[in-house]
Amino acid sequence: MAKKGMDYFESFTVGVEYGCRAAALLRDCFDHYDPAQLPQRMAEMHQVEHSADEKKHEMMACLHKEFLPPIEREDIMEMSSTIDTVTDSIEDVLLRLYMFNINTLRPDVLDFANVIQRLCDDLKKMMGEMRNFRKSSLLRQLVIEVNHMEEEGDRLYTECMRRLYTEETDPVTVVAWTTLYNKLEQCCDRCEDVADVVERVIMKNT
Repeated sequence: MAKKGMDYFESFTVGVEYGCRAAALLRDCFDHYDPAQLPQRMAEMHQVEHSADEKKHEMMACLHKEFLPPIEREDIMEMSSTIDTVTDSIEDVLLRLYMFNINTLRPDVLDFANVIQRLCDDLKKMMGEMRNFRKSSLLRQLVIEVNHMEEEGDRLYTECMRRLYTEETDPVTVVAWTTLYNKLEQCCDRCEDVADVVERVIMKNT
């Protein structure tokens, strides 16, 4: 527990919860896709992203004054920043849908949304274990689970790109969806980045 009341482990959990909200919002947008509603969806997503940024800045301000944090400062900074990029990457997907004027979704994006949501759910469980990371019997298994889910995202990305380049003939559509699939795959990568930081913290401190 921080000297001035900042509970860094709780803050990590809150940061991941914003990622979970972003993932749920993305999934809902995909489930009920309406291009006319994208500006409103983007505004909702940006509010989530802005709140996540504020939480990160609050944590960094407390860390600057902290005498003895529960784990090394560099680890707290890296964990906070890496968690924040999860929400940022999910927001990027909505922005590209709007920028590229996507009127109809390709069906396989729903599978991507499922993977991203499951990854964020696993990260939330992971952060719930971080307070007792030296003794937790679940953390390592959750790290492995996130790694496996990211691999599922990689397989999905490969198949999506294969279908795109074998089925689609319009070059503008190909370019737009190549970028969108890249952004969706990056969401999975950013979740794995969080698990990688957790694994490094465990290795350094146990």
